[in-house]
Amino acid sequence: MPVNNSLLSRSAELESELSALLGLAPFDDSERIRASRIMCSVALEHAESAKVLISLGNLTSATGIVRLQYEALVRAMWLLYAASEIEVSKLTSELTQESANTANKLPMLSKMLEKLQGKAPQEAVDMLLEFKEYSWKPLSSYVHGGIHAIHRHSKGYPAPLLEQMLRASNGVSVMAGMLLIILHGSGEQRGKIPKIQTEFADCLPSARPQNS
Repeated sequence: MPVNNSLLSRSAELESELSALLGLAPFDDSERIRASRIMCSVALEHAESAKVLISLGNLTSATGIVRLQYEALVRAMWLLYAASEIEVSKLTSELTQESANTANKLPMLSKMLEKLQGKAPQEAVDMLLEFKEYSWKPLSSYVHGGIHAIHRHSKGYPAPLLEQMLRASNGVSVMAGMLLIILHGSGEQRGKIPKIQTEFADCLPSARPQNS
């Protein structure tokens, strides 16, 4: 096992805590809230899949899927804080070939991050931007069959690199949990995430992600 079993086990425990937040009722039944909540669920699904793939030794696939997890979180935040009503409706309309073509024209990642500036909590935006700065390009290389994928798949993955990637994924999951609490809208859950962050500090990011 290239990743410390204890770290993988603790990450699974963290995932269980965060996934339970999907049981919180949303603030309202608007399309905006519903769509953002769905994307939080997608982000947590990707996190679970990454851990399963790591346990199977499918490390290139696991690394690539962390990018999908991050994209899902950015989309969730954009939907809540920055998307127009028309943009929300494009993503929540009945799935047809026409609606799919229309949705394909929605803002991509960099544009969504730009739109979040001044609208979403700045601390959350800063975390998203930091992840993009240090992890986006190498993760994209894994997705698109670039040099990182060829080099690591053929020569192996250093354990510290994989552990850093897993911690980064866990950090994205915590942000999804934060957003689920915001979407719930009740102050009774306000202290939940800080408590989780303290309890699971051993499997959360403590330094900049490595980029190779």
